[in-house]
Amino acid sequence: MHEELENFERNHVWDLVEPPPNCRPIGTKWVFKNKQGENGMVVRNKARLKEGIDYEETFTPVARLEAIRILLAFAASKGFKLQQTDIKYAFLNGFIEEEVYVRQPPGFESAKFPDRVYKLRKALYGLKQAPRAWYARLKSFLLKYGFVMGSVDKTLFLLSRGGDTLIVQIYVDDIIFGGSSHGLVSSFAEQMSREFEMSLMGELQFFLGLQIKQGLEGTFVHQTKYTRDILKKFNMGDYKPMTTPMSINTALDADEDGEAVDQKEFRGMIGSLLYLTATRPDIQFAVCLCARYQASPIISHLQAVKHIFNYLKFTPELGLWYSSRSSLSLRGFSDADYAGCRIDRKSTSGTCQLLETSLVSWSSRMQASVSLSMTEAEYIAAASCYFQLLWMKTTLSDFGLRFVKIPLLVDSISAISIANNPVLHSRTKHIDVRFHFLRDHYEKGDIDLIHVASSNQLADIFTKPLEFDAFARLRGELGVLKVEGVDNALIKGRLKANGPASLLSWCDEWLSTS
Repeated sequence: MHEELENFERNHVWDLVEPPPNCRPIGTKWVFKNKQGENGMVVRNKARLKEGIDYEETFTPVARLEAIRILLAFAASKGFKLQQTDIKYAFLNGFIEEEVYVRQPPGFESAKFPDRVYKLRKALYGLKQAPRAWYARLKSFLLKYGFVMGSVDKTLFLLSRGGDTLIVQIYVDDIIFGGSSHGLVSSFAEQMSREFEMSLMGELQFFLGLQIKQGLEGTFVHQTKYTRDILKKFNMGDYKPMTTPMSINTALDADEDGEAVDQKEFRGMIGSLLYLTATRPDIQFAVCLCARYQASPIISHLQAVKHIFNYLKFTPELGLWYSSRSSLSLRGFSDADYAGCRIDRKSTSGTCQLLETSLVSWSSRMQASVSLSMTEAEYIAAASCYFQLLWMKTTLSDFGLRFVKIPLLVDSISAISIANNPVLHSRTKHIDVRFHFLRDHYEKGDIDLIHVASSNQLADIFTKPLEFDAFARLRGELGVLKVEGVDNALIKGRLKANGPASLLSWCDEWLSTS
């Protein structure tokens, strides 16, 4: 608590003044927290003085998880190590324009002036506009330093000097950075240390709950610690492990006659699993399907969720592998399960986007309206996939990557025909106009719709439950591997001999037999 107040004085956060007429000072309170490291050990005891007030402009941009994964895949491909830094007392660096008064902290009132209040100069923790003020301060510093802000992702900043590139990604007060020149990286870290009080945490290893291992052959991203934590939290230690997250015989519906279960616990389990999908696309479909029944969960819904946990017990160490041999060529896969919802007969769209072998984005979601045919469902899924590809194309252009005719692989010939044959337009008037932008981009040459056999459709794993053999094969092709425990020499030899694609299939074979 003393350290917190000393930082306030050092950063000149406030001034002790006489309260002006009609002043309504904001109350303050102490909040205590133990900060844990990657191994779950307490690394720091923190005390924060907080208060709260509403303002109109409170939004501050934060990096999307897709953006973080793109950066990880890009860095692995280019062969540079990402570093991490944590800004100490970040919000205390943001200047505020409003006139705000707060009461003196409990237990630390001035003996000489007990009736005075503090007038804020800078943002305080708990102040609603504090994150926005901090972002404005950091952005101003980076732009002054010579960085260029991303055209779409406003948390991405890039600096080019003498042929070298430095990339900075911001998530509130956590900053990831790396570049092609060690000197440029060191110079940036030194400049940041001069401007802000910060702790250089070295090589990126633990970020937003993601465990990251960077090596010469690639980067492995996983949530093993988080997986084991939630298994323990929901007492899943004594259940039988499962080989897939959902049985092919599972058919969830409202089942109004079923016995209700604890809604709070059910939602807690779903929320925990949803965050796990940040590195586990193999459970995406099962989790999203169960999440549809949070309003009134019953026994069958809870059993389906427990099945997912039992699968996680069998595969706690799976994660995403980003190979250093990936060429960063952008491509997408889209698929649809026609009328799969048993309640309203809506279809499910499954999409994924890869930088060659590096999976960076995926989704499994119910379509907004009922499709009248399989063709329509596939066409809508393809359009949804291209929405994401278009965002990624623009984001990757900031990294210096350019793409023409991005391949989008679809297993429906009729859906491709709608996009490339304007004669069929009269038969598709019932399809929402916004999905026809896919045809416009196809005619412009921005995208190339390619037919792929259903057996090779990677997005199939996001639309329905699969048998173990098909599930394990697709999981491996998506780069979901258990790299921990694999002999590094074998990985290196496999890569050198056959390339990254065979590494994926080999690691999956190893997983299924180990």
